[in-house]
Amino acid sequence: MKKTWFITGASRGFGRIWAEAALARGDRVALTARRPESLRPLADAYGDSVLPLVLDVTDRAAVTAAVRQAAEAFGHLDVVVNNAGYGLFGMVEEATEEQARAQLDTNLLGPLWVTQAALPFLRARGSGHILQVSSLGGLAAFPTLGLYNASKWALEGMSEALAQEVGPLGIHVTLVEPGPYGTDWSGSSAVHTEPIAAYEPVREARRAGATARAPQDPQGTADVILELVDTDEPPLRLFLGTYPYPVVEAAYQQRLDTWNAWRSLAAKA
Repeated sequence: MKKTWFITGASRGFGRIWAEAALARGDRVALTARRPESLRPLADAYGDSVLPLVLDVTDRAAVTAAVRQAAEAFGHLDVVVNNAGYGLFGMVEEATEEQARAQLDTNLLGPLWVTQAALPFLRARGSGHILQVSSLGGLAAFPTLGLYNASKWALEGMSEALAQEVGPLGIHVTLVEPGPYGTDWSGSSAVHTEPIAAYEPVREARRAGATARAPQDPQGTADVILELVDTDEPPLRLFLGTYPYPVVEAAYQQRLDTWNAWRSLAAKA
C-alpha cells in the first residue's frame, strides 16, 4: 500500500535518500528544507507526488503550518521522519550559549514541534509511524560531541516515553540510530566551537580515531527504511549498520559494571 510521508531535512543526506526511495516506489512525500531550490529537482521529477515546503524546524508556528499543509494536501500522513539536525563539534567547555541553544533547538525541540503537530492527524486515523533520527551518539557519548550527545540522548528519552503514550492509539515510534555514514553531518552542515588549547590532545586523539574508520555508504540505508515502515510491528530502536553494536554493548556493560561495583554505597542512601 502506498504511503504518505513528511520528511524534515530532505535537502541532502538521509532525508534526501529516503525521500527518493519512497518516491521511486510510488509513495507521496512532503519534503521540507530551509532552501527551496534544493527540493526543486524532486518536485520536477515526481510532480504531484511531491509537496516541497520551506521549513526551519526551530520555528514552531511554521512547523505547525507545514504539517497541516501536508496533511491537507495529501489527505493524511502515514510516516513522519524527523531527520533535520546537525552536529556541534567541540568540547563542552568551549560551547557558547548560542551554540548550545541552537543545537538543542534543532535536534530536540525541532522533532518535538513536528511530532506535536503531526499527532492530531495520526490519532484521527488511529495509525502512523514516527521515525526519530537519533544516532549512535544518542546511546554512547564521545569527546568533542558533548552537546550533540545531549541533544540525541534527550531525543531518545522523549521518544521512549512517546512510544508508550501513543502505542495504545495505534501509532508506532522508532528511534533510528545510525553509525558512521558518509553524509554531510560532519561536513558543511557542522558547527565547530572555538578551540581551547588545553584540549588539543583530546581533540587529536578523536581525529585519529575518526580517520581510522571508513564511513558507510548512506545509499544502502534506503531499502532498510522502506522495510521498516512497511513492518506491522516495528521496533522502538533500530541501528543502521553493524558498527554501533560493539560500541553500545561495551558502553552498557561498563554502566552495569559500575552500578554493581558501587551497589553497596547506593544501598546506604
